[in-house]
Amino acid sequence: MLTIADLKQRARRRVPKMFFDYADSGAWTESTYRANEADFAAIKLRQRVLVDMTNRSLESTMIGQTVAMPVALAPTGLTGMQHADGEMLAAQAAEEFGVPFTLSTMSICSIEDVASVTTKPFWFQLYVMKDRDFVANLIDRAKAANCSALMLTADLQILGQRHKDLRNGLSAPPKFTPKHIWQMATRPAWCMGMLGTSRRTFRNIAGHAKGVTDLSSLSAWTAEQFDPQLSWKDVEWIKERWGGKLIIKGILDAEDARMAAATGADAIIVSNHGGRQLDGAPSSISVLPEIVDAVGDRIEVHFDGGIRSGQDVLKALCLGAKGTYIGRPFLYGLGAGGKAGVRLALDIIRKELDVTLALCGKRNIADAGPDLLYKAPGKAAP
Repeated sequence: MLTIADLKQRARRRVPKMFFDYADSGAWTESTYRANEADFAAIKLRQRVLVDMTNRSLESTMIGQTVAMPVALAPTGLTGMQHADGEMLAAQAAEEFGVPFTLSTMSICSIEDVASVTTKPFWFQLYVMKDRDFVANLIDRAKAANCSALMLTADLQILGQRHKDLRNGLSAPPKFTPKHIWQMATRPAWCMGMLGTSRRTFRNIAGHAKGVTDLSSLSAWTAEQFDPQLSWKDVEWIKERWGGKLIIKGILDAEDARMAAATGADAIIVSNHGGRQLDGAPSSISVLPEIVDAVGDRIEVHFDGGIRSGQDVLKALCLGAKGTYIGRPFLYGLGAGGKAGVRLALDIIRKELDVTLALCGKRNIADAGPDLLYKAPGKAAP
C-alpha cells in the first residue's frame, strides 16, 4: 500500500459498510466534499532543479508544540467503529510519530481511555451541548487528563444531512437487523476485534450525561443536545473554564475569522467539516488565502479539508497555513490495519511531503511559501 487511496480501498474491504460510509460521506449532494479534493488538484507546484537537497527537515510547531511535521490527526466521530479501540490506537500511533492527536467528543473511546494508553498530552475537541453542566464536566475531564489544547468546533450547531448514514441506519453499537448482521458477518476480522473490546458506544457521554441510562436514550440525547444557540459570547466562558490553548475549528469566512481572532483564541482551523455540513460551500483550500490575509498576522491559521497526500499538505502550507489536519486518511489507515495502518498513513504523508519539498527546491518546511506554487500564464498568483 503506497498511497492513501490504497489504504482507502483496503479499509472498504475490512470495515462494515455503514461505518466506512460514515467516514467517506458528505452532506446532501456531496458537492463540497468533492470540491475539497478537486480544488487541491488544480493547484500546481513549481519544480526547481540543481539545488542542494540534503539535510531536509519537516519539523515545525503548532500552537507552540513541536511536531515532527505540520500535520495533526483531526477529531473524527465514531473512530472506534472503524477498528476496535480505534481512538486509543490512533493516539498511540500519533504519539510515536510525533504529531498531535485530537479526540472527538463523539468518540467511542473516552478521554480517560485514551489517557490510559498515552504518555504525552493529546488534544480534545469540544461539541457544545444544551446541558452546560455536561459541557463544563467535559472540559474538566480534558484538563484532568492533561490535554494540552481544547478545540471548539463552531460549525455543527445543527447537523447537515448525510444521506448514506440515514440509508444505512447508522448507530453505535450497530443494530441487529438482517442488513446490519450481513454487513458485519462479511467482515469477520472487524467482528473479532469488536468482540474483544467493551468500547462500542459513545463513552464520553454514557455514564456522564444526565438522564442517559440506556442506548436508546443515548441516541435521542445526542440528536437533541447539540446547541443551536451557540454564539461568539459562549467562547469567553469556554476559554475561561479551560484556561489553556484554545483552537476554533470550522472557519470558512474572513469575517468569521476576524471575530475568532478577537476572542483571544490561539488558532483557527479553516474547515468546512470535510464537506459534511453546508453542501454548496466553497472548498477549504479555495478560501484559505483570503483568511490568511485577513487574520494571519493576529492568530495562527490551520487548515483542514481534502488533504489526501503530502503534496496537498505542502500546498496548504504554501498558501499560509501553519498546520494541517488529516481525518479520512488516518481513518482509512485505521480501518485497513489498526495502529500500524495509522502509522502507514502518516509515513505516506511524510514521505510525499519530504520528497515534494525537495523537488520544489527547499530543504526546510519553514521555507514553504507562495513562491513554490506555479503561476499559470495570464493568471494571478494564488
